[in-house]
Amino acid sequence: MASICPVLGIPLAVTDYQKAVEISRVWAETPGVHAVAAANTHVVTLGRHDPAFAAVLAQFDLIVPDGMPLVWAMNAQGAGMKDRVYGPTLMLHALAQPGVSHFLLGGSEELLERLSLKLRERFPGLLLAGRYAPPFGEWEQEENGRIFQKIAASGAQYIWVGLGCPKQEGWIARHKAELPPGVYFAIGAAFAFHAGLVSQAPAWMQKRGLEWAYRLATEPRRLWKRYIVYNTLFVWYLLVDALKAAFRKA
Repeated sequence: MASICPVLGIPLAVTDYQKAVEISRVWAETPGVHAVAAANTHVVTLGRHDPAFAAVLAQFDLIVPDGMPLVWAMNAQGAGMKDRVYGPTLMLHALAQPGVSHFLLGGSEELLERLSLKLRERFPGLLLAGRYAPPFGEWEQEENGRIFQKIAASGAQYIWVGLGCPKQEGWIARHKAELPPGVYFAIGAAFAFHAGLVSQAPAWMQKRGLEWAYRLATEPRRLWKRYIVYNTLFVWYLLVDALKAAFRKA
């Protein structure tokens, strides 16, 4: 298991793509349910800001640092990270593994159809055991039962949950005791990216921690609060923690 380096109180794994995939593969071959989250600054800041969401994140077995600002904050504590573990890229690494079956949960049926075609083109022989586009909005328990049944019937080992943050993390955490065995990944916008419906920031922007600016420019009405409010809070909480640490050393 990867060592932990907390940022804003959220336990982030000191890991890379290879190690995260290796851990997930071991879990896939182990009875039980395991949960993996790819946490960006929004997720981490929300976990600090909202105790209820912090309790949600506490249900996850592995939380990888999805954003470069998190890597920088971890490295300031001596983590020695070379790169982030970006959720959409982690998904591609996991899909490239032979002999693992996958289930796609989230989005619309049109999105899942397009995503399935794109993934099969990219990974010939990919074992897509099933997919399901749940209704939008809140669900009745009957709908959860339907989802559990579909996942169980598929026999999938990796279940990719693309419901958007914080819904996907909350859903996995609330139902962890009821979920069929498998490794559940909360991976946000990865479905839309890999289906080719939403463009990703250029590599140079991602490397410099500027992906938020690209996404804000492309989807301002939907994402302004996430990036303007929570990025500001992220910096504020880092300063507060740094001051507290300085006072403790004084």
